[in-house]
Order: sequence, then structure tokens, then C-alpha cells
Amino acid sequence: MIQYDNDTPWGTRVTDSGAEGQARGERAVKLACEGVWKLFGPDAEGFLARHNGAPSYEDLAAGGMICAVRQVDLQIQRGEIFVIMGLSGSGKSTLVRCMSRLIEPTAGKVIFEGQDLLAASEREMIELRRHKMGMVFQHFALLPHLTVLGNVAFPLEVQGIPRAARERRALEVIELVGLSGREAYYPRELSGGQQQRVGIARSLAVEPEVWFLDEPFSALDPLIRREMQDEFLRLQSVLRKTIVFITHDFDEAIRLADRIAIMKDGAVIQIGTPEELVIRPATDYVAEFTRDVPRAKVLTARSVMVPAGGLVEVAGSVAATTRIEALAAEVMGTDKPFAVTDEDGRPIGHLTPEAVLEVLVSTGRTE
Repeated sequence: MIQYDNDTPWGTRVTDSGAEGQARGERAVKLACEGVWKLFGPDAEGFLARHNGAPSYEDLAAGGMICAVRQVDLQIQRGEIFVIMGLSGSGKSTLVRCMSRLIEPTAGKVIFEGQDLLAASEREMIELRRHKMGMVFQHFALLPHLTVLGNVAFPLEVQGIPRAARERRALEVIELVGLSGREAYYPRELSGGQQQRVGIARSLAVEPEVWFLDEPFSALDPLIRREMQDEFLRLQSVLRKTIVFITHDFDEAIRLADRIAIMKDGAVIQIGTPEELVIRPATDYVAEFTRDVPRAKVLTARSVMVPAGGLVEVAGSVAATTRIEALAAEVMGTDKPFAVTDEDGRPIGHLTPEAVLEVLVSTGRTE
């Protein structure tokens, strides 16, 4: 059972699988999918019922059905960045739209704060989207006749908030995303990165509890994209939103994600931290998906340390969650190991220069 974020009596807490999940501890579930399907085709609900809710790929093909989302179960914890990734056509965007009911699931449950959204009325869903959900998409969809201030304040205007209050809130988030001084600019007067910042500010104006982002940076040039990723991480460090982020770029996922769900043919194949996916891929597909990922970007000190035992002279200390890429230069600059410490600063092992070097030169999957 799951403890949902509104503390309604739905059961106990949920725990991440794997060592990293245990190290992060337990967090309440904000949003969950239970057996979610989305089929496109004639009488989709009846088709599922006739096949006992579990049609095979052969059944789907014979029935003329297109399966966009296939029996998805997942739990998104409060305050985490949950990345959904997969190749084009894997079902990422459809799944996220099912979560907000922009697309109606064919079957299953979408639980938000203990409430099944599929049982909510259209009016209730409109209110939830207006007040508790923020959405940012690849195409900025800014209103060309409104200024930056007008675009950011627009969702508050829809809510009926008085002009002075909505503009005050809009100015706050404009400053938050680094666009102070451009309040009177029109979208055509902004760069691509600036336009995306306006889209982000607009979605944050309503102070959402869940923030959906569908490949928001994929249309940007590489340098601007990196800048926006940095900005995104800065915002998250301040706001601590529950975020569902879609990307097809594993490097982007590594930089941003607390956990990643990999999708294929509408199904979620594996969920885990970037490190867990690389070290323990559940299928050959996941192994191939992560095969070319530089291990130093993913592996942490915890995964390559030698467990503590006996007295060891050390050159310094590093946090267990620090990635090898970030600590390599420091550790490789000495011939002594570094102590690896847990979240309370207690030593749990030591990391040798040789172990770091092995990760840096590794080309295959780490066992």
C-alpha cells in the first residue's frame, strides 16, 4: 500500500528499490499510475474487457488497436524529479497526458494526493489543472500579442485573480527565472532560451504542486539547452516541486533525474536511479539503451568504494552520493584513498585512485 502526499489513510510509506533509494529514505507518493492503458481503436474499453484487461501484442494487432500506453504502474514521490524516457513513439507524451487527463486513459487509475483522477468530473479536472498542475511543452505556445508580463500573468487572469495581485505574482516568477527587465518585451523580441523561460515562468505562476515538462529543451541549441538545464536545477533547489520530465536524451536525464522510467512500446520496462539502470539493467533493451553512457557521469562513490574496515590513512572525504566525474580530479591527485561518508557524515568506506581510474577508462557496462 502507499502513503499519499495528502496524508489520507491509504496505507504505509513507499520505499525506493536499490541501495540508492534506501539511502535517500522514504518519501510520500504524490502521483501514481495503477494499471494504466491507452488504446486507440474501435470500442477500446470493450476490447480490453473481452481480453481480461491483458491483451497480447497479437490480440492488439488482430483487433486493429494502437497501444500507446500498456499497463503502466509507477509511483512518483513528493519533491522528486521523475524522468520518463524512451525512443520516439514509446508512449512518453501520451502517458504524461494521461496523468493530467488531457488524454483519457482507456483503463486503470491515476492517483493524485489519494484521489483517483479518472473519477473526477471535468470541472474538478479543470480546477486541478488551473491550481495544482503546471505544464511546459517543447513548443513554447506563448501568446504573441501579450508581453512577457502578460503571458506569465495569463493563467492567473483565467483564475479570476485581480490584476494587481496577478501582476505582482508574475513579477516574482519573472525574477525567479532571470528575466527581470524584460517584462515589457513581446515573444518575437526574445531568444529561444528566453521564450522558454517565459513558458516556465507562466507554468510556475499558479504555484503548481506537480509540474509536467514534455521535452521542454529539445528545440534549443546545445549551449542554450545546457544553460536551461542549469537553470532548471537551480529552480528545483529553491522550489522542490514534484516534477515529471520527458526526454529522449539520456545525458539530460542523468543530469536532472532522481529516478528514470524507461519506456518501450507503451510499457515501462524499468524504473530506477541513473546508476541503478546502468549497473543493473533489467532487460537487454535497457542495457543497450545505457551502453554508451560514460560511467563516470553516473556511478557514485558509494558504488565503487571499498566498505569500511580497519584503520586507513585517507587524503580527505567525499559524500557517498557524489558522482565519479565530480570527484575524479581530486582523488586522482593523490596516492591515498578518500573516506566515503553517508548523509550524516559517518565514514562507510574508502575510495581509491585505482577504483576511480577503472571507472574513467571503462567502456563496457559496470558489474
